[in-house]
Amino acid sequence: MRASIQAEITLDGVPEPPEHIDEEVGMFTYDPSAYRAFFEREFTYVAGFRRVARRFAGRVAMSDPATGRSWTYAELAARVDALATGLQQAGVGPGDVVAYQLFNGPEFAQLYLATQVCGAVGSPLNFRLAPGETAYVLEDSEPRVFVYDTDLEPQVTAALERATHRPATVAAVGLAAPLPGAVRLEDLVVPHGAPGPVDRGVYDETTRLYTSGTTGMPKGVPLNSMVEVFSAHDVIMHFPLTPEDRTLNMTPWFHRGGLYSGGPNPAFYVGAEVVPMRAFDPVRCLDLVAERGLTHLVGAPTNLAMLARAQSDRPRDLSTLRGIVTMGAPLEREACLHYQEVLTPRIFNGYGTTETFWNTFLRPVDLPEHAGAAGRASTDDDVRVVRIPDDRPGRPDEMVAKDGTEVGEVIVSSPKAGYAYVNAPAQEAEKFHDGWTHLGDLATWDAQEFVTIVGRKDDMLLSGGENVHPVQVEEALNSHPGVVDSLVVGVPDARWGQRVVAYVVRGDPALTAAECEAHCRTHGMLAPYKRPRAYRFVDGLPLTATGKKIHYRAQAQAVEDDAAGLFETVRESTTTRS
Repeated sequence: MRASIQAEITLDGVPEPPEHIDEEVGMFTYDPSAYRAFFEREFTYVAGFRRVARRFAGRVAMSDPATGRSWTYAELAARVDALATGLQQAGVGPGDVVAYQLFNGPEFAQLYLATQVCGAVGSPLNFRLAPGETAYVLEDSEPRVFVYDTDLEPQVTAALERATHRPATVAAVGLAAPLPGAVRLEDLVVPHGAPGPVDRGVYDETTRLYTSGTTGMPKGVPLNSMVEVFSAHDVIMHFPLTPEDRTLNMTPWFHRGGLYSGGPNPAFYVGAEVVPMRAFDPVRCLDLVAERGLTHLVGAPTNLAMLARAQSDRPRDLSTLRGIVTMGAPLEREACLHYQEVLTPRIFNGYGTTETFWNTFLRPVDLPEHAGAAGRASTDDDVRVVRIPDDRPGRPDEMVAKDGTEVGEVIVSSPKAGYAYVNAPAQEAEKFHDGWTHLGDLATWDAQEFVTIVGRKDDMLLSGGENVHPVQVEEALNSHPGVVDSLVVGVPDARWGQRVVAYVVRGDPALTAAECEAHCRTHGMLAPYKRPRAYRFVDGLPLTATGKKIHYRAQAQAVEDDAAGLFETVRESTTTRS
């Protein structure tokens, strides 16, 4: 029963407290169960896409320059439903994995959405993986459906032959005929299909990305629908991204920084237009900016260098650009100034990982003063640089001095992280601690909390925007009968950021760099971008007292050796000094 409460009004107009309150009405306590039920079941990424598809039904969602095709949001939603229905009819149920090894294109974007619509887990795979690596991923995730581009047929054939798991359905995208037993992805599409309902909420896995691990083999990073939403919100806030924008990714969508940074994830959530580019071409990219009024380009610093050269050779009208966003490596001051002059003053730089998306952001107002830094924490993230005890992970309260000098490890607390690995409990226990992700990067930070990366705890390299773990390359090299041991590091490279080089201890004195190159080129577990580009034969490697390789020491030596021309670079069938 509602209490009858009366208050007397005083001469100054201020009400006196009521004389009594019905005792049947107690102190109000908010019950969040109704909100929680709505939020956990209805606030999914797919629900957000549905809202956009209704709100902007007639607006272009995606246009493909390669084919001239475009899809409005209403058409994209219908196509996604037709594909999701086909996946369900192929036996895909909630939680099943659908893996796809595709280039940036319409089918990639449609699968990203369709897998979520039918409650599956979409898993985009790096198309640069070696066959053995792809086979490993197929065995690790056991996808019910595997979609591939026919241009990748040799690698895919070898991977399927190696893998102990055979997907129930293998589907092809492209002009060539499908592999024996495979179908075309188009054959799975059910025109006017209406997918059946699925019981999935915000905490259920939606996407599984694979990243290189401490052993060099890919690790599955599971992301849930709430991570999808927070990632989209992050980009929408930081660019900012609006329904009036048109985005193009210069790097592959299988990266977290491709799919989620200006790619399908944020664009389809806000109502922007996605323009896919199958393979990066700086001339074509700039032409598309001028022809189509693109507003955001997303890539790596190496992409910017090529864009700047192409724009200098033939200037175009780039006035529609609202920003060029880079990830994967810091921007050097002189390069940044050049890009701001030649391309656009609005240069951004994001820093993060597959596990956590980007976690610091360098904005145009921070440049060029803070060029070389990774930026400050993103809106929803807490980023700290902590000391590294010998016997345990650093805690968030054990921060290094904010003096730009003391080095520590970067740790991140973010709602954009999945806080798990697939089938890797030991590595998961190493990486995630009490809501914090330990990134493995070494850094300093200053009084304003601008973070500057100085190295890697695990010595991973970054070449052309791709992770290269020395251990995996060393294992491949060491399998050559003429190699006793090897140590792989990176040296600065103007085009790729870092160039992979190897120190080799020979067992066979006649072993040549050309033979090492041929061995790595044909090794089934080594992707081409991980292959050393130069070799130096040595009598021994820098080791700790317990026999562990000291990569950071070799790294410093390699810079000097490279400058002195001591590495042998293999070109075709000849060996030359680098």
